Amino acid sequence: MPNTRVLPLLDTEVSAVSEISEVTKAPEAVAPCCPPLTERPFTADEAETAARMFKALGDPVRLRLFSAVASHEGGEACVCDISDVGVSQPTVSHHLKKLKEAGLLTSERRGTWVYYRVEPSVLSAMGKLLTIPPAAA
Repeated sequence: MPNTRVLPLLDTEVSAVSEISEVTKAPEAVAPCCPPLTERPFTADEAETAARMFKALGDPVRLRLFSAVASHEGGEACVCDISDVGVSQPTVSHHLKKLKEAGLLTSERRGTWVYYRVEPSVLSAMGKLLTIPPAAA
């Protein structure tokens, strides 16, 4: 059994996503748990979570898969539509699993296919993590 956990949410918009998830029975939204880098020093847990996320995106195949899902029409992609990244199907599955474990993707099985989605809260939290606030006047 993999050692995975749901990460706390950062974005207030996520509560609306969670409510929608409960209604549609979709997986709950997950997001990196860290504040912007310029806000304060990370705690040990926040640093571990951010490192896990960046490590998952540090592999070129994983980054291509994440990009393919994020940019796919409708905000989700069937594994059958994103598997052409130059590696075998078992390797694609391994990389998608790592992206899920890092909290960057969610998935849903429909028949024989698995559909992957990047939750908007994840992209929002990643953007906030790396945002530099405007200089004070």
